[in-house]
Amino acid sequence: MQLARWEPIRELAAMREAMDRFWEDGYFWPFRAVAPGGEAVAPMVDLYEAPDEVVVKATLPGVKPEDLDINITGNTLTIKGETKEEHETKEGKYYRKECYYGNFARSLTIPNGLKADKAEANLENGVLTLTIPKAEDVKPKAIKVKTKQLAEGKKAEIKS
Repeated sequence: MQLARWEPIRELAAMREAMDRFWEDGYFWPFRAVAPGGEAVAPMVDLYEAPDEVVVKATLPGVKPEDLDINITGNTLTIKGETKEEHETKEGKYYRKECYYGNFARSLTIPNGLKADKAEANLENGVLTLTIPKAEDVKPKAIKVKTKQLAEGKKAEIKS
């Protein structure tokens, strides 16, 4: 049996190449807006909570309002839609074709206690803004702290 010399630098380089292939091949694509084949599968979304509402912003370039379907079931928000190619080039050849045309869908878990029937959606400049108001019982409420002496109108005395 012949001994092989251990070369840690070569092994680190091989591991880095494997990780690069992992990300480039798209095995982790649910965390990206692009699927392994290069096609878009879901819009990128921001979801945040304001004092009186929950706001969802989704990037939907080229999508028309009539091609969108938004629904809330329980605490799941689903945004479905379709982008359509305006015209297809039959002549010549493509050097690069990265624009995605077709169906897409995205489902998100949203907080409980929202008034789904009062939600409003606005699509402007390729950005969908969905505002869902909170129910009164889940809105934060400020509570003032009182002492017994101040509640009875007495002044606090300091004894030395």
